[in-house]
Amino acid sequence: MAKVPAVVRYSAPGRINLIGEHTDYNMGFALPIALPERTAVTFQPAAVETIVVTSDRTEDPVEFPVDTTAGAVTGWAAYVAGIVWALRCAGHAVPGGTMSIAGGVEMGSGLASSAALECAVLGALLHATDRRVDPIGQARIASLAENEYVGAPTGLMDQLAILLAEPQRALLIDFRKPFARSVVFDPDASGVALLLINSRATHRHAGGEYAARRASCERAAAALGVSSLRDVQSRGVAALDGVPDPCDARRARHIITENGRVLDSVAALESGDFTTFGALMNASHASMRDDFEITTGHIDLIAATAVRAGALGARMTGGGFGGCVIALAAVDDVESVASSVREQMRDSGHPEPTITRTRSGRGAGAW
Repeated sequence: MAKVPAVVRYSAPGRINLIGEHTDYNMGFALPIALPERTAVTFQPAAVETIVVTSDRTEDPVEFPVDTTAGAVTGWAAYVAGIVWALRCAGHAVPGGTMSIAGGVEMGSGLASSAALECAVLGALLHATDRRVDPIGQARIASLAENEYVGAPTGLMDQLAILLAEPQRALLIDFRKPFARSVVFDPDASGVALLLINSRATHRHAGGEYAARRASCERAAAALGVSSLRDVQSRGVAALDGVPDPCDARRARHIITENGRVLDSVAALESGDFTTFGALMNASHASMRDDFEITTGHIDLIAATAVRAGALGARMTGGGFGGCVIALAAVDDVESVASSVREQMRDSGHPEPTITRTRSGRGAGAW
């Protein structure tokens, strides 16, 4: 009797970016953590040439051939098919079979639900074929799927954060190498809480705005005669006098100053200085609002309200145009901050946000 291939189970978390937004594709720095919430994949290999995938969030299964071509599958299943395609592009065999997805990372919230799905699917398929790919190699495969199959021009941050995360740690990522190192992030030990405030406004790269920001940064780099804005980081914002378009210069100013804030944040965290870290969060949000223009009035109001109510700092997290705000507050101030934000949203006619206290979780792995 033929041996039945073993069922593989793999899961991956969402992520919060503590600071360092849109820096990844500019070869800069970011400081993400993984969330406790996870997306889980169960895969049963079979001697077939198709994959049938189901999700607990949809009624209808999706079936596609293992030799799928870029763009052939759309919607949520494109992230699954994209991983299959990217694995084959990288020279890895992919078996057919059935796959089920149970999502713990909320879609549309700016918490990298798509990257969590990609990394969980990737891990399951690699385990099913007993392949070993280092985390940076896995991140590149998942990013290729998102960039080329799905068509989203994102960087490597989400995948690296999800694959390399550790509990009670943040991850300082240098995207030029790329290189990552662990940074202690344990606010609980200092009587501080990290609040995740879901605005309930769906995070979208509205009207191609994400791609527009990336193109603007690329134009600024080209005007300066460099391959990426990272190449002028040491010169600071004075370098931007060579960017003729004022909008492109503002976009580039966000990147250069945000890189500096990431490094300053690492220093603050390593010395246990959450007051300074909170101030850097506030400055980051202002830069995203004024220079990069990726926040919304709704998101700005949440962040400002949290700070007025006593938070040490608050900023939007994620690609922008909706999604979530993170706030750092002394444990004794958590309830007053949360109640003030809820009250302000009700008074302003916005949906009541979901506010939870969260912590850094573990990275992707078998379960």
